[in-house]
Amino acid sequence: MSKIRIAGPNLPEQLKQVVDYRKSGLSLNHVVGCPLDCGYCVRHLFGNFDMKKPHLVMPDEQAVDALISHWAFRAGTTPIQIFNRATDPFLPGVKDHLFACLEELDRRGFSNPVLVITRWHVLPDDVERMNGLKNIKLTVLVTWSGIDDKRIEPVDSAIAEASIRTLALHAKRLRCILYWRPIIAGVNDGPDNLARAKELAGVAHATVFTGLFYREEIRSYFASIGVPDLYDDAARRKILPEQVEANILEAFDGTPIFRKTSCGVAYVHGVADYNGHFGIREICDICPLHQREICAAAHKTPSADVVARLADAVGLDAATVTIDGRRVEVAGSAEQQRYFMQHTLNYQVHDRAQPHHYGRHGKADLGWT
Repeated sequence: MSKIRIAGPNLPEQLKQVVDYRKSGLSLNHVVGCPLDCGYCVRHLFGNFDMKKPHLVMPDEQAVDALISHWAFRAGTTPIQIFNRATDPFLPGVKDHLFACLEELDRRGFSNPVLVITRWHVLPDDVERMNGLKNIKLTVLVTWSGIDDKRIEPVDSAIAEASIRTLALHAKRLRCILYWRPIIAGVNDGPDNLARAKELAGVAHATVFTGLFYREEIRSYFASIGVPDLYDDAARRKILPEQVEANILEAFDGTPIFRKTSCGVAYVHGVADYNGHFGIREICDICPLHQREICAAAHKTPSADVVARLADAVGLDAATVTIDGRRVEVAGSAEQQRYFMQHTLNYQVHDRAQPHHYGRHGKADLGWT
């Protein structure tokens, strides 16, 4: 089926691991390589930004088997992402593998939430094929930024705009989200950008907005191609300055918009947020009242015994765990340990060494007072 070349033995080891745990769920990435050249791409962190042609790491059925046999996978519960780390799922050839995985998961009867993130062309035939899925809860998040500087983002934002309109027009059971990112202070946060985003928000089923992932590898790449420093420092978390967020919320007054991906996904499917953000009430203060009611009904502070068993299961010291009405706090954890606990509990799980400051919504400290 595939016209994509097979990845060779020199592929970096971390890219050979086709399943990993990320905040929005288990991520399946058995196709790697992308020609789109978005300067802020996380592929800088995996050492394969220069791999412009997609390569297949393993066959689709084997990849799906690896996904559902992963220690953290739970049928009907675990959120799934496909091709969100090393390629775009709707590139020619790549989307054949996307559809094969979606249909295989659906054929096996899984009802898990599945997220597919793209900035490329989504065609009416693509939507029709996805409309045939009966079991999985599919959300297509279309990345749009409105960035005009081709050094930062060579892909024309008009492509994403067309994809949003196509999805909104033809989607039946699947849902479409305007994934407004990365918003960069002084680059794409002006009045025209805000107005265009609001117009597109009226087309999509929901809008999620977020800032720039600005690690040192990405910062160095921009410096190498002559892009002036976008911020004064790199950061582990995404950067979205306080005033930029305030301007967005003022412009979107009355239009549904969400700070977190899982909040937008929950809204379009009419279910509670699988990341349990409701405990962090200042995240949810912009959500529609009906969605807050859904999340409030599902929000239950977990018992110490349940949390201790989960901590033991993922190899954390249960004696270091604390629980309050906002989150579970652990110590010495890796991301996949926290996220597995979080999705199992539908409750926020934070590491004590990486605190989430009140009102900053899990963003970097840069630009906040």
